[in-house]
Amino acid sequence: MTYLMMLALILQLASCSTHEKKIAEQFPDGTEIPAWFSDTTKIDVKALGTQFVITDYGAIGDGETINTQAIQKTIDEAARSGGGVVVIPEGRFLTGAIFFKPNTHLHVSESAILFGSDDISNFPKKPSRMEGQSIDYFPAVVNAYNVDGFTITGKGTIDGNGLNYWKAFWQRRAENPDCTNLEVSRPRLVFIQHSNDVQLQDVKLHNSGFWTTHLYKCNRVKALDLHIYSPAKPIKAPSTDAIDIDACTDVLVNGCYMEVNDDAVALKGGKGPTADEDPDNGPNKNIIIQNCEFGFCHSAVTCGSESIHNRNIIVRDCTVDGPSRVLWLKNRPDTPQLYEYILVENVTGRAQRLIYAKPWTQFFDLKGHKTQPLSQANHITFRNIDLTCKIFADISVTEYDLLKNFTFDHVTITAENGELNKDLFDGLAINQLEVNGQLID
Repeated sequence: MTYLMMLALILQLASCSTHEKKIAEQFPDGTEIPAWFSDTTKIDVKALGTQFVITDYGAIGDGETINTQAIQKTIDEAARSGGGVVVIPEGRFLTGAIFFKPNTHLHVSESAILFGSDDISNFPKKPSRMEGQSIDYFPAVVNAYNVDGFTITGKGTIDGNGLNYWKAFWQRRAENPDCTNLEVSRPRLVFIQHSNDVQLQDVKLHNSGFWTTHLYKCNRVKALDLHIYSPAKPIKAPSTDAIDIDACTDVLVNGCYMEVNDDAVALKGGKGPTADEDPDNGPNKNIIIQNCEFGFCHSAVTCGSESIHNRNIIVRDCTVDGPSRVLWLKNRPDTPQLYEYILVENVTGRAQRLIYAKPWTQFFDLKGHKTQPLSQANHITFRNIDLTCKIFADISVTEYDLLKNFTFDHVTITAENGELNKDLFDGLAINQLEVNGQLID
């Protein structure tokens, strides 16, 4: 090979490498991924200001004393002092709803447990957001409203103490199989709304009474190395979604372990025939879920059930061991929906299904409208997948559901049911799709 030929080859390889790098730095719609998403630096709690230890303000970590007032007093003092970190030290601190203020932060020490009360009277209702509605509802154990820069750090545990809430729910469900999730009074674990530049890191979020982490209308949120768990047995922890992303932009979920008795990451934003006209609702845009491990859950990532528009969603470099679904597209027939530019890549492991897309009719309500709105999923790509499952593609549609421009690229499936009904798609691209040892074209 001559020098010129070698130089040409080097330039060609460099060009290919540059192109691949460019692709890797783009969202599915081709827009550039900001450098913000590449920064997973942990926050040093010492850099956040003065530390206010709750035991200095009367909190008692015996697991029995209710510490709501003492912890809130600590938060208020930190805010009055210009800001700082509220520290939960070693111990088991029982509490009701606490509310963080601007320039305050939460640090849960490694041997600390912030333990939610199982008495709902410790969570007085206030204007909130729940299941795609802006309503008065019970706050979470930890709440941050309009707290830009809010952080939760530390290797301790925030435990929702949810057992009695779960029992009450299943008792009500036994009495009325059609009961809604809101009929039994239950608090969430963490609720953050209208807050930007938020970071949650390292903490364990366990045993929530209801949704575990709920983000509403927040921008630039990072969830790093969280351990989120609620049990599926012996008593199921109902509707304990790990992370609910509700009308948010720029969210990074990195290095988290999620095992809950509902969806792990659920993208929400509103429901109802005119949900897209309500200013309290909104889309989710630019969401990256990466380097995560999913144990048992109803789905690793779900669009819905209260969702109107999700765009630029990336799920990559994840392992699954037990989810019922990897990607669930909940086509809610009473809500206009657009799920677009979703990429699932470099996912390995075991799940019941790779994709599940069917009309979701629980609590269906057209609110007097005669015409059912359209649910659309467009530009959905599965790339570099190696999965063992029972059903490869569990999909059915009605005239009101549209599946467009789906891609299966280098996907290897071992399944009891490996069927892929190509007639369900308006635009289907297949490249190296292997099901049970056979290439599908």
